[in-house]
Amino acid sequence: MVEFKANFSEPDKIGCYLSGLANTAALQGRDRAWLVWGVEDGTHWVVGTAFDPFQQKIGNQSLHMWLQVMTQPRADFAFHELNFDGVRVVVLEIHPARSAPMAFQHVRYIRVDSHLVKLTDYPSQESRLWSALGMAEDWTGVVVPEASLDDLDPQAIDAARVRYAEYLVRGEPNSASHEAIRAEVASLEVATLLNKARVTKQGRVTRAALLILGRDESSHFLGPADAKMTWVLRDANNDTVTSQPFGIPFLLATEQLCARIRNVTLDHMPDGSLFPTPVPQYDNWVLREALHNCVAHQDYVMGGKVNVVEHPDRLVFSNLGQFIPESVEWMLLHQSPPEHYRNQWLIDAMIRLRMIEQAGSGIRRMFTTQRQRLFPLPDYEFAQTPQGFPRVELTLQGRMLDSKFARVLMARMDLDLRQVLLLDRVQKGQPLSTAEAKSLRDLGLIEGRAPRYFISAKMADALGQKAKYIHQRGLDDRYYQKLVLDYLQQYGQATRTDLDALLLRKLPDVLTDVQKANKVKNLMQSMKRVGLIQPHGARSAAVWRLR
Repeated sequence: MVEFKANFSEPDKIGCYLSGLANTAALQGRDRAWLVWGVEDGTHWVVGTAFDPFQQKIGNQSLHMWLQVMTQPRADFAFHELNFDGVRVVVLEIHPARSAPMAFQHVRYIRVDSHLVKLTDYPSQESRLWSALGMAEDWTGVVVPEASLDDLDPQAIDAARVRYAEYLVRGEPNSASHEAIRAEVASLEVATLLNKARVTKQGRVTRAALLILGRDESSHFLGPADAKMTWVLRDANNDTVTSQPFGIPFLLATEQLCARIRNVTLDHMPDGSLFPTPVPQYDNWVLREALHNCVAHQDYVMGGKVNVVEHPDRLVFSNLGQFIPESVEWMLLHQSPPEHYRNQWLIDAMIRLRMIEQAGSGIRRMFTTQRQRLFPLPDYEFAQTPQGFPRVELTLQGRMLDSKFARVLMARMDLDLRQVLLLDRVQKGQPLSTAEAKSLRDLGLIEGRAPRYFISAKMADALGQKAKYIHQRGLDDRYYQKLVLDYLQQYGQATRTDLDALLLRKLPDVLTDVQKANKVKNLMQSMKRVGLIQPHGARSAAVWRLR
């Protein structure tokens, strides 16, 4: 599959084609797709191109790195430069999407006929693409013929009975019926109970049933999947203090793992002031939702296990598998489940056993709960293991990063969750896209230059951090001009090295070293234009004096 372009170099358009061609190649079963510059579409005449992907920059990033960051999951591609009869041609080699449709800036594209279109506008192609990517068969819903109800843990079944009754009670608005519902569930035969809870299929044991309720010695039925969870405790130096593995049944094992986490009570904010009321490091519901999400969305075919690493100030949850929704932001915005899940049978069973929220609502509730507690929002990272398997990592902070920012959350209840999410990134020093930064700047919430943004003066007033704001934003140019004039009055002249020593350390921390150097250069030129100072001597060795 080949797309020809004579000349175009807009990064956004390249990203859209990268997504569209990768998805189309996967749908058609191709092992590669190609985007070629320097060849006219239609005539296929080789006309050459001036496009140079190896030199093009977006901000401080190379085009290749920028495209990697902007695609989800990370695109697999390479640029090549060719010489055809003395004419320069550039080729983009694109590998097909593998674990999920590829998105560029959280939008998935596909090629229909000769047009590049949004995948969501063509549901038939989207459904066939998911099937082509291996999502048609649910691994967790497969029946294990060799297994029987005797391979399930009796204690886990008892817990499942209680949880399923609560699931039904929760869905019944008439409280007068609740006791009757509990009595009916208590009287059900095990086979009937598990069928109704969508754990088994007509009394036959599924892989999901073994994961949630299976005896530990029944885990061999799930091979080569490694049906385990591991809790690791690390100290402030990141050295392992202790660890413990947990096997199936996960309905019980998740509670046992959560019990190992040291959820201490916090009385003081980072500045030493008291909390309105003492709070635990971690909300118990958020803790369990994070762990249960790992169990629900783990790609068991990859053979890995769920990991929970406890640090003194944070928890890190990780599971193997591609993050199926377009992005975390998409989940927060739409408040609805994606059309496809990896382990649909397992997820349905976990919902009925009250292990996770109704599909699609858990992530938003985690973010909302953390906001209400005034704690940093959850951080998701999508990476790869050393073996190349996709991995989802969730970090929960067990401390406040900035007590003043926490007070803003108390004072600014008008901010929506997405705005709080972006401000949370600013507090953490995490990057924002141009559009995200603009949305906060338009609201008067941030200032600064990419990639170093900081809370604006308006917000700083609410935070009580005016001094920090001034240090970050920098002082008026007249202050720096006066420093230069005072120096020249005392010493008569100054080299650029002298001026750098005078000014650089006084410039705001938000500027990079290059930006600080440019700031000094621009300051001197502006003072020259208004007749305050003038250079003497060759440019490379000039000295500055009062005019």
